[in-house]
Amino acid sequence: MPIAFPSKTFSTNSTMSQPIKILETPRDAMQGFPYFIPTQKKIDYLNLLLKVGFDAIDFSSFVSPKAIPQLADSAEVVQSLDLSQSSSQLIATIGNLKGAQRAFEFNPIDAVAFPFSISESFLQKNIHSNFALAENTINDLQNLCNEKSRRLKLYIAMAFGNPYGDDWSTDQLLLWIEKLLNKGIHDIVLADTTGDGTLESISQSFQEVQRHFPQLHAGIHLHTTPTNWELKLKAAYDNGCRSFDAVIGGLGGCPMSGKPLTGNLDTSLLIQFLKDRNQPLSLNMKSFFEAQTLASFLFSQFDNQS
Repeated sequence: MPIAFPSKTFSTNSTMSQPIKILETPRDAMQGFPYFIPTQKKIDYLNLLLKVGFDAIDFSSFVSPKAIPQLADSAEVVQSLDLSQSSSQLIATIGNLKGAQRAFEFNPIDAVAFPFSISESFLQKNIHSNFALAENTINDLQNLCNEKSRRLKLYIAMAFGNPYGDDWSTDQLLLWIEKLLNKGIHDIVLADTTGDGTLESISQSFQEVQRHFPQLHAGIHLHTTPTNWELKLKAAYDNGCRSFDAVIGGLGGCPMSGKPLTGNLDTSLLIQFLKDRNQPLSLNMKSFFEAQTLASFLFSQFDNQS
């Protein structure tokens, strides 16, 4: 039987009038890359991204180097970033309380992102956790963020379906969102982590979230291909989403999913999509094109190694 949530009125105008937010996530591009990118090259690339004017940059992660060896140099990287002329918030992805404590040793980091999931199978694959442990971690992270006057960004993986055989429904998604809101967590992103989301499932999830929680402006993290990115993006946008994660070049994916890396929503495609809909964007396009050129050189250079 469907779960009964409090009846709330969804105000389309309030959602549609929300300003666009873009989070650039080089961390996602780099984490599964097969060759180690030298630290100074990462710093140079991130310093260029900081000039573009993205709302936020998920620059790296503080996790075990055994899990993500590509990002083992996060501490060295963050200490060399030039934020003097940047308005972008700096975000680090973490998998547990220890990672957040380590991240908050560095003043430039504004927030940590935690990868929750409504698939217990994926929680085990990704961060060796389960629902009970993950909820305890979320509580600890929220307390730490409050103590440090920092922000917790909460990703909900498998928000649009479950490829692992676990039960999935929008009711489960709504239950977890309600729990998170009751904990005081309002920065929530619905994630298509394995790229299995469809036009129908993305539309349905956003419609239900907007209907039951009209004051929550959930973001989206899409893993896409050159053939399906627009349908997925349009499904989210047409149903009220105004906060988008993207990656220059569309690189990346989740190396812990047990599935091939799908790729991310390409930032250049997102920008054009938004421009076609007359959405105002405060981006330094000169710096963006420079970053795009550097990314193409950086990743192709190491991808060609044998």
